Amino acid sequence: MAGKTALIAGATGLIGKELLQFLLSASEYDKVIAIVRRSIGIDHPKLDERMVDFDHLDQYSEIFAVDDVFCCLGTTIKKAKTKDAMWKIDVDYPVTIAKLASSKGARKFLLVSSMNADPDSPIFYSKMKGKLEEEIKQIPFETTAIFRPSLLLGERDEFRLGERAAAAIFTKMPFLFGGPFKKYKAIEGRTVASAMYQVAQKDTAGLNLYPSEKIQEIGG
Repeated sequence: MAGKTALIAGATGLIGKELLQFLLSASEYDKVIAIVRRSIGIDHPKLDERMVDFDHLDQYSEIFAVDDVFCCLGTTIKKAKTKDAMWKIDVDYPVTIAKLASSKGARKFLLVSSMNADPDSPIFYSKMKGKLEEEIKQIPFETTAIFRPSLLLGERDEFRLGERAAAAIFTKMPFLFGGPFKKYKAIEGRTVASAMYQVAQKDTAGLNLYPSEKIQEIGG
């Protein structure tokens, strides 16, 4: 179906910046709305950049009347400073976006979650992502696609020591991530972005969960 409109949240992140390029170059979309805090500095005829206050997204409800919504929002405790602030960015904002988009008739919602998402996990990050998934699953869309990547590879704006160390292990000893450990294999942010774009073009109604190895298969 040509002539669609996409909305992307998190267009400055590791996955989001790659996904934005896929969407802008895709023939399926005539318009791509990027909701951001600050300008991303891209000039493209398809791009409609909207600087918004994420704490008051309901004030911009008209921009959520789109076909496909891609949510790549997420932060770290180092950047957010507190768990409450992190929860707001990783859970509250995506849920608000989903509710607004659903109310405006959006057909598909595609979300970046985490491999270990579990609402009952004792680990804060995994529990947070699990609660996010629970909330999103309750919002009516024709298609809900949740992507659960493992360790992400790629150039970030900020330095993350843990990710750098894990990436080094994966690069030097990829043989460790075969067989039953395949799901832990690190994955490029661009691969996740590619998979999200491709899934959005398929007629896969209902709830669809994509573990990291499936994401690699689709977007690799």
